[in-house]
Amino acid sequence: MEGGRPSAADLTRGTNQSGVRLYNERLALSLIRRHGSLPKAEIARLTGLSAQTVSMIIKQLEADGLVLKEKPTRGRIGQPPVPISLNPDGAYSLGLKIGRRSADLMLLDLVGGVRGTTHRTFRYPTPEQTIRLFEEGFDAVTRDFEPSQLSRICGVGIASPFEIWNWEGEIGAPHDVLQEWRSFDIEEEIARTFRGPVHLCNDATAACAAELTFGNGSRYRDYVYFFVGSFAGGGVVLNGSLFQGRTGNAGALGSMAVPAAGVTNSAQQLIRSASIYVLEKNLAANGINPMLLWESPNDWAAFGQPLDDWIDEAATGLAISALSAVAVLDCEAVIIDGAVPAAVRTRLVAATREKVDSLDRQGLSPFTVVEGTIGSDARVMGGASVPLLSNFAIDRDVLFKENA
Repeated sequence: MEGGRPSAADLTRGTNQSGVRLYNERLALSLIRRHGSLPKAEIARLTGLSAQTVSMIIKQLEADGLVLKEKPTRGRIGQPPVPISLNPDGAYSLGLKIGRRSADLMLLDLVGGVRGTTHRTFRYPTPEQTIRLFEEGFDAVTRDFEPSQLSRICGVGIASPFEIWNWEGEIGAPHDVLQEWRSFDIEEEIARTFRGPVHLCNDATAACAAELTFGNGSRYRDYVYFFVGSFAGGGVVLNGSLFQGRTGNAGALGSMAVPAAGVTNSAQQLIRSASIYVLEKNLAANGINPMLLWESPNDWAAFGQPLDDWIDEAATGLAISALSAVAVLDCEAVIIDGAVPAAVRTRLVAATREKVDSLDRQGLSPFTVVEGTIGSDARVMGGASVPLLSNFAIDRDVLFKENA
């Protein structure tokens, strides 16, 4: 990576890890993000803070370059209110997604705008490839940045399956290659290159965070989120916040037990039916090049019957898992997204709804099955959102939840 990359010491008060320390500043930023823009009087009403305190907060945030004053809203009696909005250039963050067949790097701005991306496919992930992608990708996505912009990159969020070395059969990589991951500290190695805060999170949990922060998730207070990637996974949102559980492993939905397809009185984990690696094996068995899944990620129309069969099997598992989750959590929605083309996602969600309607739901409160909005970028976008959450949310686990 070229010289000029940021270091933790370069970051300003408004964008370093300890920046925006005051709860009230973070609260104001969170409310502005939720509403798009807010005048100071409305921020005062929602927070219960005095008008003078809010004025001081906004003045400091404006000095830090984190908020902007918009044009006054006219047409009302009295002094026209001046909406306050987030400054997209107030901060940036990087997301690195490590997948089974591909990796992505994304540069995100403070309002969730994508400033640059890089994508690379491979037969299986290796530590060396991952570091090289980050170094080359960083130079690519920040090529047009000025030093002042580089100094506002507040961190890197890595979205990766946990214990990737345990998926030897599903990944199809040599044993010794996957074992390299066991002793490889990805956070430490990326920090050597970036010289700033680095955060590691589960890839499906990161996808859930992206949907909550930038997608349909903000419409629901409680929901279960399924992400259909190489390995199925997901997350749980309760009271508008990501619920991570005792060990951070809540929402391990891929481990939920579902009936094994075609096998009487037998169960298997959801990951064995609603994961893309299952479709990959089906394609190979039917003489179709499975690498087309990643080489043509937006068009699977040529996959025919193997794709139809996979959608049916995956929808069955998702429907049963959805009912089980709702029985425990009493959530109002089930959101399904994935690293699949939008047309395939629509079919999968429709098939899941039909399966849900056909199952016995006695004793359960009504819930809706909703299509996710972000798709393949959810994991890398979720990874990139983690540094922003860590620096500018009330609490990194609150994920910009409104406090009103």
